[in-house]
Amino acid sequence: MEEDTDFRIKFSSLCYINDHVGFCGTIKSSPSDFVVIEIDEQGQLVNMVSDEPLNKIHSIPYQPNTFAKKPKLNRQNLTFEEPNQELDTLTKCLGGDPDLQSGLKSEDTNKDGTLKCAEEKADVLGSLLDEKTNELLSQFACDTKEKWNCTTELFGPPPEFSLGRILDKTQRASLHSAVRQKFPYLITVGKNSEIIVKPNQEYKELCHLVSEEEAFDFFKYLDAKKENSRFTFKPDTNKDHRKAVHHFVNRKFGNLVETKSFSELNGNAAHPNVVITVKFREKAHKHKKRSLLESQERKVVYTAFTLQKENLEMFEALGFLAVKLGVIPSDFSYAGLKDKKAITYQTMVVRKVTPERLKSIDKEIENKRMKMFNIRSVDDSLRLGQLKGNHFDIVIRTLKRKNNDSAHLEERILEAIENVKDKGFVNYYGPQRFGKGRKVHTDQIGLALLKSEMMKAVKLFLTPEDSDDPVNRAKKYFLQTEDVKGTHSRMPEFKVRERAMLESLNRFGMTEEGCVQAWFSFPHSMRIFYIHAYSSKIWNEAASYRLATYGSRVVEGDLVCLDGNVDDELLPNSKVHTVTKEEESTNAYGIHQVVLPVLGYNIQYPKNKVGEWYHEILSRDGLQTCRFKVPALKLNAPGCYRQILKYPHNLSYQLKDEQDTAVKTKDPCISEAPLSLLISFDLDSSCYATVCLREIMKQDV
Repeated sequence: MEEDTDFRIKFSSLCYINDHVGFCGTIKSSPSDFVVIEIDEQGQLVNMVSDEPLNKIHSIPYQPNTFAKKPKLNRQNLTFEEPNQELDTLTKCLGGDPDLQSGLKSEDTNKDGTLKCAEEKADVLGSLLDEKTNELLSQFACDTKEKWNCTTELFGPPPEFSLGRILDKTQRASLHSAVRQKFPYLITVGKNSEIIVKPNQEYKELCHLVSEEEAFDFFKYLDAKKENSRFTFKPDTNKDHRKAVHHFVNRKFGNLVETKSFSELNGNAAHPNVVITVKFREKAHKHKKRSLLESQERKVVYTAFTLQKENLEMFEALGFLAVKLGVIPSDFSYAGLKDKKAITYQTMVVRKVTPERLKSIDKEIENKRMKMFNIRSVDDSLRLGQLKGNHFDIVIRTLKRKNNDSAHLEERILEAIENVKDKGFVNYYGPQRFGKGRKVHTDQIGLALLKSEMMKAVKLFLTPEDSDDPVNRAKKYFLQTEDVKGTHSRMPEFKVRERAMLESLNRFGMTEEGCVQAWFSFPHSMRIFYIHAYSSKIWNEAASYRLATYGSRVVEGDLVCLDGNVDDELLPNSKVHTVTKEEESTNAYGIHQVVLPVLGYNIQYPKNKVGEWYHEILSRDGLQTCRFKVPALKLNAPGCYRQILKYPHNLSYQLKDEQDTAVKTKDPCISEAPLSLLISFDLDSSCYATVCLREIMKQDV
């Protein structure tokens, strides 16, 4: 097989969105020509050492009395009432009913009638959230109750209010409990370290069976989770009604609590008062509580650091660091993968390694073109996608016009950059995701894994390139002989993944089951990477087909995102809408809102020719019945949605000659010195700079 000719043809055939001519140039002449710096969730470049605590809470405000499709808004232009009104707001949200307030248990109230628990939780919330967010949370709670009490039918998804991302586990747990205790008619949901507050529909449902006072106290009881405590509903003589309450509690919370009815003596033997008592189920195994000192000794250590690497594949870097630190590659976590042929900066977190231990290997890793800095202790690991994006500083060398183009080079460059700046670029996955320049691409391995062809996947992984070096000589020997032990002895030590797979094959044998075990020598993030690579390749082809078929207009059956801020990993099906014929005729949506599914078991397809195309491709690849789960490897791919178009941010550029001086002539193409373009921009997470440059230059890079 020749060097990825087929892949180049396929990638070159992908559509563009802009119609400018473009220009020619050379990308990645050296790693220093392509600098990638991660942008963290707070919008800071990770190569800038900061003393700011990693776990600072950044909250996203809620606009009061607004239940639109975009409840997360910027704080600008919002006005706030006087602070310290949480308890008044709570009283109002309870309906302002004197009977309801007086019906609360005496031990839960102060002499002035205010709620003890509310005051305590207000203190907790005040210590975790800033004053404005606290005020907006109270207003959100009040608006939720007003919406429930409204007689007019309301449409659209339930409102949400984000408290922002809280990286500290302890702070998150405290905040979850504080909100639920103060506002039992709200629920909190964790989503990638972000806490989302929503109306508690179960609370509303219970209010149809019992008084609001009882519902309020019942949900506070549930959230408190006090061992051996009990909750009792008001006496009830109606057997059918009691049965309905029993069924509700057991259906919704039966795994947590149990209910029983008890008769009360009221002097009426024919119609005795009966109360329903709720208590927490006993745990099957009660463990002794560890002492504080013992707990501290057993606490997992997490150390964060910024990794700078040059011309080094990320998995190879992780393998080397793991060997030096005496841990395994899966002990490292990161927010995103980075290019190989580049200088990259990214945040990483390693488990079970102290900052002092990490600093001790600083000199050793410099020989592998790596550096570490901003080393500090943190409370948890990182997750993929836990970043705002990436900043790129790129040099494009040997600039020239396209063949038969008589326009000035500077004009072509300006036209191309401004076009992409205004109209965006097709959000393809970049060639590096598939192993650019290799005989076997990662998507081919992913397809074999999805079809449970484990031995084929192993052989694809160990397929050599044409170059004659120790690594490829070892791979050629393996394919010729299947001598695992001999191949392992020939494989250089720095090829950590290959050696790990060979060690596993030597132990379990070169069989289908042995190959399954061999894949377990890779961490989960690496195994699922190959599945994602196949899904990414199909997404690229789907996006190109969609644009070739329908162009930039939004048509019936397209999928559009109803939320202004699309997060590819988190966008639920409820936020995806299928365009109707009427919406097509009124141009209700723009092409920037169109999304396409990344293959998985929990996605929906467009209801037009694009959806048909997806099914044809799956049939072509033998995946028509695939559920995108590989039980043997414990891999599940739920799928997600990805916007067709993306836009570069903070884009700037400058032309320079080989002497590194800025070009001032109006027609730089007449200069004898070769020209270079210095271009800088930011991209959202999961976007590829090479794809943006491809759209600008109109050439594969």
